[in-house]
Amino acid sequence: MAVRLGIPDALADAPLPRRLAWITLARLLVLVVALALLGLFYLRGEFRIESFSVQVALATLGVSFALAGLYAGLLRSGRHLEGMVSAQLVLDPIIWTVLVYLTGGASSGATSFYGLSCLMGAVLRGLPGATLAAAAGAFGYVALVGSLHFGLLAAPPDQPAALYRLSTDELSYYGLLNLMMLVVVTLLAGYLAERLRFTGGQLVQAEQRAESAERLAALGRLAAGLAHEIRNPLGSIAGSIELLRANPALGEDDRKLFEIMQREASRLNDLVSDMMDLSRPRPPAFAEVDAALLAREVVELARGSGRGVDDVSVRFTGAEQAWVRADSDQLRQLVWNLVRNGVQASSPGATVEVGVDLDDRGRVNLSVADEGEGIDEEARERLFDAFFTTRSKGTGVGLAVVKRIADDHGFSIQVDSARGRGAVFRVDLGAPVAVNPEV
Repeated sequence: MAVRLGIPDALADAPLPRRLAWITLARLLVLVVALALLGLFYLRGEFRIESFSVQVALATLGVSFALAGLYAGLLRSGRHLEGMVSAQLVLDPIIWTVLVYLTGGASSGATSFYGLSCLMGAVLRGLPGATLAAAAGAFGYVALVGSLHFGLLAAPPDQPAALYRLSTDELSYYGLLNLMMLVVVTLLAGYLAERLRFTGGQLVQAEQRAESAERLAALGRLAAGLAHEIRNPLGSIAGSIELLRANPALGEDDRKLFEIMQREASRLNDLVSDMMDLSRPRPPAFAEVDAALLAREVVELARGSGRGVDDVSVRFTGAEQAWVRADSDQLRQLVWNLVRNGVQASSPGATVEVGVDLDDRGRVNLSVADEGEGIDEEARERLFDAFFTTRSKGTGVGLAVVKRIADDHGFSIQVDSARGRGAVFRVDLGAPVAVNPEV
């Protein structure tokens, strides 16, 4: 099993029930080993079963086995898991305190087991869990040492008395040493646990993004092939509609039907173009572009096509000129897709407002505001993902093309929206560029 920074992968990334299952299994293995060692020493005649220390150790082992069984039962039921974690982080240091008492008191090397509880707390709860285990261990150790020093608790009768008779300086030394050990282990284990959870979450997200990108790449190749095959017959259909509309014998109802057919053919052509742009992007050819003039042209185009002329008003506000460095065709596609998205999101009678202005930092900003239903926070996180859409008739391609063009140009996009209050797309087009009017 791989180990990262001292904590096993299986524990660092697993949910709480699985981590508890691993720790419960480890607890049972430790108890079995401890019982086996006691049995081995007894068989070799190194201690007597009736001695005080052995009886206390056996009683402690019995209590530990009972607690492990209780933990396993609660884990199987799936109830009170958080309470079980707290109980383990408090009761385990008490068990270690009994072991410290049996093996020399303040100077016992068994105090290192307190660090094991801190590590377990970090695995289960991060720094708060490690802190709880450290506090329980520090309390148990200080209470034991104080009780032995002030005569409130007698030393084990079968242990060397000299181990438990320590001077004040010796008690201070061992006490400070062990408490410092607890603090260091707690901080280190908590920090590592938090870092593991953070980096583990990033790794999972990266893997998910890679899988999504691979699926989208395959889907993009399929879409590109279909778009290429669709474009040729679609052009024939659009040309035939134009010829039929020119027939003077057509009635008014027939002309309206042909207008609907032409509008839908145009919509299909836009979809095909978006798929081609998304699947086969080209590097931008940078030049000086008047973003304000370009946006006005797109607005005029939107007014004369599709729903923009019938029931959704599209208007431009902002500067007369705003020169930026960009690929003119790609910037036009970006503005057109945002306007088209705003029109499609709006209800009849609404207005889509397109603006190009300088912000407080002196940078050129493009904004497209609609009066649609708005976008909730969860949808905003995936708004620019390819083939993700919040509309029943949407394809999720147009905004993905916007994001790809913006990324290629180094533009940043911000979306301000809430359910029922429309949406505003803001694109930072960068600092304005000076243009020589004589050129």
